[in-house]
Amino acid sequence: MSEINSVGIVAPQTAHFSEPLTLKSGEILPQFDLVYETYGTLNATKSNAVLICHALSGNHHVAGKYNTDDKYAGWWDNLVGPNKPLDTNKFFVIGLNNLGGCHGSSGPSSIKPKSKKPYGASFPIVTVEDWVNSQARLLDYLGIETLAAVIGGSLGGMQALQWTIAHPARLKHALVIASAPNLTAQNMAFNEVARQAIITDPEFYGGDYYAHKTVPRRGLRIARMLGHITYLSDDAMGEKFGRKIKDKIKYSFDVEFEMESYLRYQGDKFAGEFDANTYLRMTRALDYYDPALEFGGDLSKALAQVKAEFLVVSFTSDWRFSPDRSREIVKALLDNERTVSYAEVTALHGHDAFLMPDAHYHAILRAYLQKIET
Repeated sequence: MSEINSVGIVAPQTAHFSEPLTLKSGEILPQFDLVYETYGTLNATKSNAVLICHALSGNHHVAGKYNTDDKYAGWWDNLVGPNKPLDTNKFFVIGLNNLGGCHGSSGPSSIKPKSKKPYGASFPIVTVEDWVNSQARLLDYLGIETLAAVIGGSLGGMQALQWTIAHPARLKHALVIASAPNLTAQNMAFNEVARQAIITDPEFYGGDYYAHKTVPRRGLRIARMLGHITYLSDDAMGEKFGRKIKDKIKYSFDVEFEMESYLRYQGDKFAGEFDANTYLRMTRALDYYDPALEFGGDLSKALAQVKAEFLVVSFTSDWRFSPDRSREIVKALLDNERTVSYAEVTALHGHDAFLMPDAHYHAILRAYLQKIET
């Protein structure tokens, strides 16, 4: 591959775990698989590893391509690679697909070892805490005791935060981007509407649609369309689409505006690629995460034992995970006299800004990552 600063052609790997994993719900996974990819080289002291935690619809394919004909690279390819902000000349980068996912890790669409049928609705509810604990198992599998950093945006940022709470001695830095310590009631409401669109789809069959050889496509389409509305800012929507007419006004309920065309395209694309049961579980994990809950709502007490240094980044146009939510994390860390850097980036893209190759944003990440000793 000739693309400049690319990690090149990559391949996913699978780690199998035969030791049971007890989940926060009390249910037990007797065994499970995690699919992951790595970029760069692990140094002799195994001190340069960086874990990337994905957001709701993400997966292990963070950077590079699977073959030269691939149209698209990994979902954070603009960030990860030689001489990019997360420089693979310096760091050994790990991306994985979380438990409950639909890209190879054990999840609802996986085959149960005994029945040889998909788990379907019987796959347990997983939480951010469960993901972090399973990720720690992956590090053990790779022989890595301590991470140079854990990085994540949105739901991935919640995982990075949880890493500092659950395994404070196993990471030196946490980069929490476009995230929050918990969801607001409004965010939970968006998730519930999306789930209801799926659950009430006649093709859902209580989560066991695999046996019926169907897909709750209509529900997934609506869920994704709703999601895209919340990921973009009003300014970004206006700049990209405005009130542009697709062709000409036909006075119908067909696609009339460019915005409608975009939403339907995104909905159809997502429904053809993503598993509905996984979507339900990912949104539920978002709802449940609240590290302050066990401390009477006091986030400062919840973060009292963290040891990592932090970079917290927010975006001015992100109304779903607003800068105020990031500043809650910063305040709680400062209350505990932890080392934290905070950047609030002016950007038009809304919540999706954390995925964009914004020069100012990337310069902030580059400067922070360069100072990390390995």
